[in-house]
Parts: sequence; C-alpha cells; structure tokens
Amino acid sequence: MKRIIFIMLFFTVVTCYFVFKNNNCQNNQAKKYSINNKNYCLLIADSQDEWEKGLMFYKKPLDFDGMIFIFPDKRVRSFWNKNTYLDLDLYWMDEDKVVNKSYLPLIIMTKNPLTVSSPREVDRVVEIIR
Repeated sequence: MKRIIFIMLFFTVVTCYFVFKNNNCQNNQAKKYSINNKNYCLLIADSQDEWEKGLMFYKKPLDFDGMIFIFPDKRVRSFWNKNTYLDLDLYWMDEDKVVNKSYLPLIIMTKNPLTVSSPREVDRVVEIIR
C-alpha cells in the first residue's frame, strides 16, 4: 500500500513539474502565446514607444522567444531591421489568426535597412527570434 501511494505521489509531483514548467516564461515580463499550435514566451509591445523600439539592439535574449506587437487598429504594417541584430520570423496576424509570415534578416546581412510589409491590414505582428 505504501508503495502504491509513493508511486502515485511521485507521478503527481512529476506531472505538476512539467505542467507548471511549460506554462511559465523565465522572463517575468514575457507572456505565453500560441502560434500554429506552438507556444512562445513573448514580450508585449502595446505602446508607441515599444512599437518603435521593438527588438532593436537585442543580441542574445536567452529568456524569451520574441515580441508581440498589439495595435489598436488594423492597418498594413511595415517593419524594418535597422539596429536589429537578430534574424526574425514575422507573423502577420488578424487578431489571433496568422495571415502570412515573412523573414527579416539581421542588419549585418543586409548592410542597409530592409523593410517588410504585411500583405494586408493586421492588428498584431509577432517577431520570433530564429
């Protein structure tokens, strides 16, 4: 009987560990966000200042996967790689639905700033670090 209780307790602890480990981001400013059934820890950009800065100047963030830009309205959005030292996948989103995906290389690869635009009006853009 003690053995059965021990085994049940062990599995409960292990299950709780994996459930809570997978639901939390190391960076306390990042939030879990799911895109195409994959979870990411994303910083949130929901103000003009955060939209303008984005992931510029970051070199090796180890505790988040990217950034989500949340806009108050739907427009064609443009992003560029000025002062961006990370390769990025951009997910153009209409609310929570991905409408397209683009690649934005780091500035060192393009030498000059490169701009990518959404194929249609979107209200969210997610930058995932490659």
